[in-house]
Amino acid sequence: MDRANFANEAPGKLIPVNIPQEDWAFIPHELPPDWTFSVDSNEIWLLLCEAKESLGRLDGIGQTLHDPQLLLRPLGGREALTSSSLEGTYVTPHELLFFELDPTAHTSSKSSEWREVSNYGRAMQHGMERLEKLPICLRVIKEIHEILLSGVRGGRATPGKFRRWQVQIGSDARFVPPPANYIDQLMANLELYMQFRDERYDPLVQAFIIHYQFEAIHPFADGNGRVGRVLLALMVYKWLKLSNPWLYMSAFYERFKNEYFGGLYDISARGDWSGWIKYCLRGVIWQTKDAIRRCNKLNALKEEYKRKVTQRSSRSDPIIDDLFRHPLVTAPSVAAKHGVTQPTARSDIKKLVEAGILKPLKGTRPKAFYAEQIFVIAYGEAEQIND
Repeated sequence: MDRANFANEAPGKLIPVNIPQEDWAFIPHELPPDWTFSVDSNEIWLLLCEAKESLGRLDGIGQTLHDPQLLLRPLGGREALTSSSLEGTYVTPHELLFFELDPTAHTSSKSSEWREVSNYGRAMQHGMERLEKLPICLRVIKEIHEILLSGVRGGRATPGKFRRWQVQIGSDARFVPPPANYIDQLMANLELYMQFRDERYDPLVQAFIIHYQFEAIHPFADGNGRVGRVLLALMVYKWLKLSNPWLYMSAFYERFKNEYFGGLYDISARGDWSGWIKYCLRGVIWQTKDAIRRCNKLNALKEEYKRKVTQRSSRSDPIIDDLFRHPLVTAPSVAAKHGVTQPTARSDIKKLVEAGILKPLKGTRPKAFYAEQIFVIAYGEAEQIND
């Protein structure tokens, strides 16, 4: 790690380490940070106001939905995919949803990758459930990490436990986080700060400060980026008192990846908190507006689907509703979900194919069918769903 990049304003110190070659590691100062809005305060306040307004609008729309899963399920699935892709695990929405129909039935060489992404959704759900009784704390963070690494790569990474060896970020060691013997103290301080309401900052800003600190500490041997982004979504959900965790930042971070990693580095190197907070607030605005647009389109598509199915049965509407939670089905999955025989399920699927709602997915066994329009709206890039 290049010492010359680290200015006197850096919110931490460098110490020599061997990893195994000689290098320098960065030890972030404990929170709260020695930073307040200054020259950039007007711009940050304007961004913060717009971000909070957009987030409030999204929460309001979400609360009007008859079934919040109409929006939560695709948002969560897209978050799992993009957060994992930031770490180099690339899975398509079709692969993920086909795997989740029956995780025990897959023996593909990509099964571990599919499970890794699927675990992200499980970890998020677990975190939400734990926050009903617990504050955001190290216990919850460790449990999230254990779920994320369950049954996947990184067995050496001791799921649910802080690392006990030195790591580096990037093959060129562009950033070297603290040695293992610093982690317990730094994470204890992080826990205290997560449970402390810092009146200098809006809760949204405090969440992004904590996200930086977590990534700078890098407490686990593997999975830090994914745990950090789950934690970020939970903090925003809990601290801003949203009805559900609507805000997921990974798609924005993935789209502007250089700015994401560069923003984290610039805090460590020269204390550029303002640049990081402005970048994140722009991301909130981007993501909330994107989620609102997707929600409106999914709502309209749902009504269109129901108009298309002219030969209605008592199962038609529930099957269509389920497509918006999981837009990929098989005859066994429909039969199990709706308590019918597989021949009846195949007949129901055939009607949806004839109505132009479902299409067969090649190379799957049992044969799978997917709702292409839902996939485009739920998982496509922003440009694909613009009006």
